[in-house]
Amino acid sequence: MPQTKKTFLRLLALAAVIAAVLGLFYGGKVLAAFRHDNGQQQAASATGERKVLYWYDAMNPQHHYDKPGKAPDGMDLVPMYAEQATPPAQNASAAAPAKAERKILYWYDPMHPQYKANKPGKAPDCGMDLVPKYAEEQVATMAPGSVMISTEKQQLIGVRTAPVQRETLVRDVQTSGQIMADETKVAHVHVKINGFIENVFVDYVGQVVKKGQPLFTLYSPDLVSTQEEYLIAKRGEKSLGSSQFAEIAQSSQSLLRSTRDRLKLWDISDEQIKKLDESGEVSRTLTFFSPISGFVTDRKAFPQTSVTPDTELYTVSDYSTVWVNADIFEYEVPFVKVGQNTAMELSYYPGKTWNGHITFIYPTVDPTTRTVKVRMEFPNPDFQLKPQMFADVKLKINYGNQIVVPQEAVLDSGKEQTVFVAHEGGYFEPRRITTGAKVDGKVAVLSGLKAGETVVTSGNFLVDSESRLKSAMGSMQH
Repeated sequence: MPQTKKTFLRLLALAAVIAAVLGLFYGGKVLAAFRHDNGQQQAASATGERKVLYWYDAMNPQHHYDKPGKAPDGMDLVPMYAEQATPPAQNASAAAPAKAERKILYWYDPMHPQYKANKPGKAPDCGMDLVPKYAEEQVATMAPGSVMISTEKQQLIGVRTAPVQRETLVRDVQTSGQIMADETKVAHVHVKINGFIENVFVDYVGQVVKKGQPLFTLYSPDLVSTQEEYLIAKRGEKSLGSSQFAEIAQSSQSLLRSTRDRLKLWDISDEQIKKLDESGEVSRTLTFFSPISGFVTDRKAFPQTSVTPDTELYTVSDYSTVWVNADIFEYEVPFVKVGQNTAMELSYYPGKTWNGHITFIYPTVDPTTRTVKVRMEFPNPDFQLKPQMFADVKLKINYGNQIVVPQEAVLDSGKEQTVFVAHEGGYFEPRRITTGAKVDGKVAVLSGLKAGETVVTSGNFLVDSESRLKSAMGSMQH
């Protein structure tokens, strides 16, 4: 036992000696380091210099550097000072952040999702609890490229929206036209036998005539001889028509009928034949009458003039209605229909409008102007509309009931058209659409939108930039 105690004392003495040697060797260095660090802190306090822990990229704060310089994007690196650093206790608490609160956009009926409410409660139909719609769920259902823009940022970039509506789209097409005579109301006066004009009752171009008004008298040997034959046939029919021989009676009746038909085929009226019957005398000349009411637009009937059936003696035009030929572009032709109402104005009568309708669409296209002629008909009771006048014509093209958006809402790249649909919570979804006609600042949407949705009409270029930036960053992360 005494021997064990001696051994323990020897080991204790050896440990003390080793501790003394280590203290002499390292103690000076530790003290010197402590004094040096304390001196630096005192010097910094005396000069006001702040201690820099590291430098970082202002756009990407997670990138740290041990000396000043430029970030990859060209910006100067920003120093992180010691007093700005978060204490360890705070770092520890920051390392385990509290669970962020989820943003609720609205509550909806799970059985009828179209029912929405701004607070929790019961569904009106089934009595079930309303289910919250969270913001992240809203984004998940949107198309790629959808972005969320805060209300403050929307005001900053000037975002404005408008509802998508369904309405009747009507376009006014303005074009020029030329007035013409109605070709269905033009009469050309000829005689059907050779003869000589004796008296002329309508003797200048532009004169107004009525239907049945005398135009001229004609002497024709054939007419005189036919009248004589008619009177002879009539006397023969009177004496032989009651003959007991049927063939003789029928022959006399046939001769009378043939001479009467010959006079009628030469445009001798029933009244003139009746007068011939009553008087029993042959007229040396017969009178010819106007077939319609209108204006004399051409005259070749002069006294003592020899005429033949191919001679056009008068041209009479009825201007109570007129035609107007107008040119429209070929892409507008499918929307122009026969019977469609039109309006016309003339510079000669300011403030006055004539209403008409389309009667014919020509079947050919002008290869130079790429236009199609459309014929319209207008009433002209007071004859203010005169052929060869030029007029301003308005056509109303009805595109029917269409879904329309403001034209400024559509981003057109040439190959595709896009709009941004605004959702609740500041979310904007890019939507490709197919467009139709453009009328008065509105665009018809053939597909891609439905009535009741909301689209961005101002600031959509900046929203598009945000969307493209988000898509590009998303592709880089993947």
